[in-house]
Amino acid sequence: MLQMATTTLDPALRRDLIILFVAGCFFWSSLASLLPVLPLYLNEKGADEQQIGLVMGALAAGIILARASVTLLADQRGRKLVLTVGLVVGAVAPLGYGLSDALPWLLMVRAFHGVSVAAFTTGYAALVVDLIPPSQRGELVGYMSLVNPLGLGVGPALGGYLQASLGYPPVFWMSSGLALVGLACMSLLRDNPLPVRLEPGVKAPFWQLLKERRVLTPSVLMLQMGLIFGTVSTFIPLLVEDEKLAINPGLFYTTLALASFSARFFVGRASDRFGRGPFILVSLFLYVIAMGLIWLAPTTPLLLTAGFFEGFASGMLFPTILTLVADRSQPEERARTLSLSLGGFDLGIAIAGPVLGLVAVWLGLRIMFGLAAVLAVLACGTFLTQNGKNLMESLRFALGQGGDSYRLKE
Repeated sequence: MLQMATTTLDPALRRDLIILFVAGCFFWSSLASLLPVLPLYLNEKGADEQQIGLVMGALAAGIILARASVTLLADQRGRKLVLTVGLVVGAVAPLGYGLSDALPWLLMVRAFHGVSVAAFTTGYAALVVDLIPPSQRGELVGYMSLVNPLGLGVGPALGGYLQASLGYPPVFWMSSGLALVGLACMSLLRDNPLPVRLEPGVKAPFWQLLKERRVLTPSVLMLQMGLIFGTVSTFIPLLVEDEKLAINPGLFYTTLALASFSARFFVGRASDRFGRGPFILVSLFLYVIAMGLIWLAPTTPLLLTAGFFEGFASGMLFPTILTLVADRSQPEERARTLSLSLGGFDLGIAIAGPVLGLVAVWLGLRIMFGLAAVLAVLACGTFLTQNGKNLMESLRFALGQGGDSYRLKE
C-alpha cells in the first residue's frame, strides 16, 4: 500500500520513506516486545503492584523530560541524528533491565528507555511531514503511522513466546537486536536537509507555543486521549479478572490493534479530500461509545466490541491529529509543534495510572471507566468549541462545513 501511494514521488524520496517505515517497524517491535514481559519480570523479582506501576510509568516520565531537548536537536542538527539517537538508546536500554533488580536502578533504566521513544517519535513524525508533499499529507501520514500497530502486533507476541520458551534475558537481547536492525536501516537513509535550520544558540520557544490555540487544542486532545489509553492499557486485565469474564485480556488488545490498523488505510486519503475535522470528531465519539460499553456492560462480546471501537477510533485520530498539527506549523517549528502534541499523549499516559488508579481504589473499576467515558465526552466538547478562532469556525470545521482557520498556505 505504501509502495503504491508513493509511486508519484521522486524515486529517491520514495526509497527514503520505505527505509524510514521499515526502521519504524523494528523500533516499535523492539519496544513492544517488553510489554507482556516486564511486569512479570518485576513481579518475579519481588515488586508489588505499586512498584510495577512506578517502573512501567517511568518510561513516560523519561519521554516527557527528553522531549524539549531532542526537539531542539532535531531542529538544529537534523531529523536523522535524532532518529539515530532513539535507536541507539533503544538498543542499549533493554540490556540494562537484566543487570540489577534494585528498584532505583530499574526506574532509571526505564526512564532512560523513554529517551529513545521521545527521540524516535519526534524525528520520525517531523521527517515524514518534511518529505511528503502537502497534497498527500493525510494519506501518507496515515500509511507511515502503520508502524505503531504493526510493532504492537508483532512485538508482544515475540516477547511473550521467547519468555515462555527461554526466560527473560533472551527477551532483553531480542529487544536490543530489533533496535539494532532498525539502526542498520537508518544508516541507509539520506541526510535530508532541514526545511529551515535552527542555528545553535538561538532560543526557540517550546512550551511557549502552548499559548497559541492552534497548538494548545490538539495537545489538550492528545492529553485526554493519553488518559483514556493509559486507563485501558493498565486496567483492562484487572477488569476482566474482577468481572470474572471468560476471556484472555490479550484478545482485547489484539482486537484493538487490528481495528487501529484497518482504520489507517483509508482515513488519511479521505481527510485530504474531506478535511481533518469530521474524522477527528467521529473518532472522539467512538471513544465515548467504547468507554461507555466498558462502563455499562462489561460482558465478553461487548468488551471486544469496545476494543474494536477504541482501536478504530485511535487509528482515525492519531494520524489525523498529527496531520492537522503539521498543516498549522511553519517548517522551522514543525518538530516542536508535533512534539508538543505527542507530549500531551505521553503526559496523559504518565498520570492515568496513579490518578485514575486512585478512583478505582475508592470507587471501583466500573466507575473509573465511567470517568474515562466522561473524559471522552469532554474531548468532544473541546474539539467542537476550541478548534477554531471562534466558536462558529470551530463548529464548521469539526462538522466538515468549513476549512481549518489555522491552516497555513503551502
